[in-house]
Amino acid sequence: MLKTDAGVGRVSKAFLGPTDVAHRSCEIAAAELRYGRPIVFRSDRSFAAMALDAASAAGYDRFAEVTEGTHSIYLTPPRATAIGLATTTGALVSLRDASFERACALGYRLDVEKPETWSEAPAELSQLALMSSLALLLPALVVVEIEPDDDAFAGIAQVTPDEMKIASEAEQRFEIVARTIVPLPDLPQSEFIVFRGGLSQRDQIAIVVGDPDLERSVPTRIHSSCITGDLFGSLKCDCGDQLHGALRTMAARGGGVLLYLDHEGRGTGIGAKMRAYGYQSRGLDTIDADAALGFGPDPRRYHAASAMLGVLGISKVDLLTNNPSKAAFLEKAGITVTRRTPVLGEVTGDNRNYLATKARRAGHLLDVASITAALVRK
Repeated sequence: MLKTDAGVGRVSKAFLGPTDVAHRSCEIAAAELRYGRPIVFRSDRSFAAMALDAASAAGYDRFAEVTEGTHSIYLTPPRATAIGLATTTGALVSLRDASFERACALGYRLDVEKPETWSEAPAELSQLALMSSLALLLPALVVVEIEPDDDAFAGIAQVTPDEMKIASEAEQRFEIVARTIVPLPDLPQSEFIVFRGGLSQRDQIAIVVGDPDLERSVPTRIHSSCITGDLFGSLKCDCGDQLHGALRTMAARGGGVLLYLDHEGRGTGIGAKMRAYGYQSRGLDTIDADAALGFGPDPRRYHAASAMLGVLGISKVDLLTNNPSKAAFLEKAGITVTRRTPVLGEVTGDNRNYLATKARRAGHLLDVASITAALVRK
């Protein structure tokens, strides 16, 4: 139905509202970055940028040619710190006469030589790095400041901070698109509910176990997808154990809800996760491996979780987690966390350091001494 503009008494025929336009701008920009093409970010200053993670050598050379060698690489504060640069807003390193391989080494590889000259990055570039993360790419960006009317980047996809803010706020809008009973081993009464929403309209899944009483605190787990642990039983983490343990706990309590979110690699994507695993094999812990790729300790957000719980009519939860930030996020979103129940997996020689790092450096509520003792007893 067409809506009447009350202010002028006319019928508005615009198909796309401001939120739709903002969504489209962000989604196009994210897609362009993934295709290895540059985008333009227009704030008080304007920048053209392309993501090294998706760029080709030819695309990089073309960017260098168009900018006449004035391009630089933007390094986030975690990446800059990882290669020895002290900065609060990130670092800009000139790429004049630098090859594609040199740019990639500066952006995300280990054992790179610390650049002799660099400058503090403008604060606006942190928002550009966020756009790269929304595209599930590493936040290493080749950038150049441009004039608003620069013909060299005419026709390139554009995005603004206001559009990114509007799109981010719209992440809380989800609706159910399908639901059906899917019996699981030892859990015959399990219903899978598919939600759709947020930026790029990704599908997320809620698994309702048993018959939870929505008038009381509902046993709930927010589980980030982990294809290596959940599906293949990787020994590097305890994600699969936590997944199946949470489902068993819910069944024992008469019912519960597990939200299975598209958060591979703590929200960085499967590509970044595999790179991080490679760095861990060279001695870095999980936090330092992500930092070397330009990420902070945990970039995940849980707008989808709070939105899905709201649609399901759940306002109080017994949260099955070791991560206090999940509880804090739900509380801030208006979901009451009445209790936190630990979810523990098997401690092995392969995942011991990973678990200890989560406790010591990421604030997860795990007993490091018990982790070590459990391994010694084996």
